Amino acid sequence: MGFAWITKRRWGKKMTYQHRILIVDDDDMTRKRLTQLLKKEGYAVSSTDNGANALALLAKNPHDLVLSDLLMDQIDGLELLTRIKAQFPDVEVILITGYASIQTAIEAMKKGAYHYLEKPLRPDEVRHLVRRAVEKRQLQEQVKTLKTRLMAQTKEPLLIGQSRKILEIVDLLKQVAQANCNLLLMGESGTGKELAASLIHYHSRSRDKNFLAINCGSFAEDLLANELFGHEKGAFTGADAARAGLLETASGGTLFLDEIGEMPPSMQVKLLRAIQQQEVIRVGGSQPIPIDVRIISATNKDLKKAVNEGRFREDLYYRLNVVSIVLPTLRERKEDIPLLANFFLSRLAKRSGKRITGFSDEVIEVLTNYYFPGNVRELENIVERAVAMTRKDTIQLADLPPDLLEMKVFSFVQYDANIKPLREMEQDYIQWVLDKVGRNRTRAAKLLGIDRSSLWRHLKSFEIED
Repeated sequence: MGFAWITKRRWGKKMTYQHRILIVDDDDMTRKRLTQLLKKEGYAVSSTDNGANALALLAKNPHDLVLSDLLMDQIDGLELLTRIKAQFPDVEVILITGYASIQTAIEAMKKGAYHYLEKPLRPDEVRHLVRRAVEKRQLQEQVKTLKTRLMAQTKEPLLIGQSRKILEIVDLLKQVAQANCNLLLMGESGTGKELAASLIHYHSRSRDKNFLAINCGSFAEDLLANELFGHEKGAFTGADAARAGLLETASGGTLFLDEIGEMPPSMQVKLLRAIQQQEVIRVGGSQPIPIDVRIISATNKDLKKAVNEGRFREDLYYRLNVVSIVLPTLRERKEDIPLLANFFLSRLAKRSGKRITGFSDEVIEVLTNYYFPGNVRELENIVERAVAMTRKDTIQLADLPPDLLEMKVFSFVQYDANIKPLREMEQDYIQWVLDKVGRNRTRAAKLLGIDRSSLWRHLKSFEIED
């Protein structure tokens, strides 16, 4: 069909990876202009003027995305969409439509179309929508690969992600696994330190031995001593039989000491002696028991600062910190958020017995822009809540916690080459909404989709005056 082009400023970077796109339109000029635009963005583009040829091309070569006109002879866009989803269900489809056919295009989305483009086409809109569609396609492939790995390697711990940071960390963990030395894992809560420790053990020479873990901040001093060193029969009231401690039980394998910075000073002395002497004495006992255990410690605090302040023994610090590794926060690897979210969704939806296929684009945008102070653990909690709340087959904005505010900044700010940081855009948006409702906090909170207490926290954070 006829084609109109509205020229606008070009934005965005070219694609790093090449994706295959098929353009289907019986108008020569439309195919030519779309082909030129998308090739400049780094995509591999092919085109045809009819639906029958499109299906033949898809059968011959795999494609990530099809851009098809809605109104064509013989096989129209809707019929082509139906056939593509039946034969090539993983291929995304974007329909091109005129104003009069928008309602039809919306109905097509319910049948599996990714989205639609309205004529006259705008280059920026085409680039943006195509990029989001191929990113979704790439994510689907990553999730599929991840599921295959999980089925094939059910015993291997997996640090999920495709970002450079997480891939480098995984390589480093596998490398140090071969060295039989003590390790210190550092990083914020929720970054996966215990999972990293179990991955090290899995790739070590003692993988067939025990991997045991304990949180040093969860026990009182006497109980922690009992857990680590064990006790002899009659050592205290209720000790009806002798019991080996974790250091003894993990001998030949790995012991993971989480929150090592919370260990009481007297226990630090006992642990240091056990490491130096390679032996333990059970509570109430007198005979030393030899051990050979690798210790992996973890902390979310500055352990070196604790040493300088006298809260942690320096000699123990160096015994534990032969090699130290810092795990990245989730906000440092935002590109892994969609993959992690879909992994958690697949597992949690199956557990709940619900059929949930994915997240809306708006939800992915919110999650990707969120700061995640609780890191991966917080993301899992958010997805679990969404699975419990949703009544649809995809997670929607309404299923997220109220504090995860969707900031549609481009609804009130026109495109500007000098893009502001997200936090500044959020502040501008809240200020704009307040101005629109005459500074009425109740109305502003309702429009923003949050409660008044959440709005108050945002106002306080941004230092916005009432």
